[in-house]
Amino acid sequence: MSLTVRSLLELRGESLRLRLATQDGLALDRAIEEAEISSPGLALTGFTERFAGGRIQVLGETEISYLYSLGPEEQRRAVEAVLSFALPCVIVTKGLALPPSLLDAAQRLGVPVLISELKTAEFYRRINPFLNELFAPHTHVHGSLADVYGVGLLFIGRSGIGKSECVLDLVERGHRLVADDVVHITRKGHDVLIGRGHELARHHMEIRGIGIIDVRALFGIRAIRQQKRIEVVVQLVEWQQHDAYERTGLDSDHTSILDVPIRRVSVPLNPGKNITVISEVVAMNHLLRYSGVDSAAEFDARLRDAMAPVREYLEEDYE
Repeated sequence: MSLTVRSLLELRGESLRLRLATQDGLALDRAIEEAEISSPGLALTGFTERFAGGRIQVLGETEISYLYSLGPEEQRRAVEAVLSFALPCVIVTKGLALPPSLLDAAQRLGVPVLISELKTAEFYRRINPFLNELFAPHTHVHGSLADVYGVGLLFIGRSGIGKSECVLDLVERGHRLVADDVVHITRKGHDVLIGRGHELARHHMEIRGIGIIDVRALFGIRAIRQQKRIEVVVQLVEWQQHDAYERTGLDSDHTSILDVPIRRVSVPLNPGKNITVISEVVAMNHLLRYSGVDSAAEFDARLRDAMAPVREYLEEDYE
């Protein structure tokens, strides 16, 4: 993703209480290409070997006070050492007055300088979620996403296998649709996947033989969600007699989306199978596992305990 300084002013200028200090239009089309923002710190003293030059640089009261403590020539060298890098822009917080050398060097080198009336900590608190959301890793998956008992189930499978019909049946049973056909997935932090629908097709579904339907109009506002964390992938596959399918649940299968491992359940489809009820069981079983109850593991432990006397008898039988 790419964001320009002009877009930042338009999108977040009011909430961040920003105003332009340099000449209007000066390099406002410079691209902001990183979510991280930082303060120049030691770079103002001349140590620039570890300086991250491609980021927004924020100057708070500490940096501005340091610049004012320098003589005119030292101040000019300190400012130019920072502004000589390819900075998107410089933002000064707390509405502080700019040192003359900073404004002069910014005008000469074409670096936009913005002033925020917010305190430095509050400025970071407001801008970080916006940048993290904008630059978060994302992808698109062909499937359907539903909220079932509070668990985000992502249904995948070949086109026409019945993903939309399954989710539609879940909606009719009181669960909620998040997205159909195209699911936009964003990674938050290290291991959270958030799914949502396309902005134009949100809460609409394509049902073969009927066409496009509006789930919100048909079932009401309670039948939809704007976004949901994806917790289980339900892969719908066609039944094959000679294929091996999980029978006990002891061997959990996982897949990876945006480098985040996520549990996957493969459900074979054959005539008469109630895939809707199975989906509800998948969601409830996930909730049980999340609360520390693993039914398959507990059953396996009880079975092993029951077989222990027989195993000991056989081990002691020398005939």
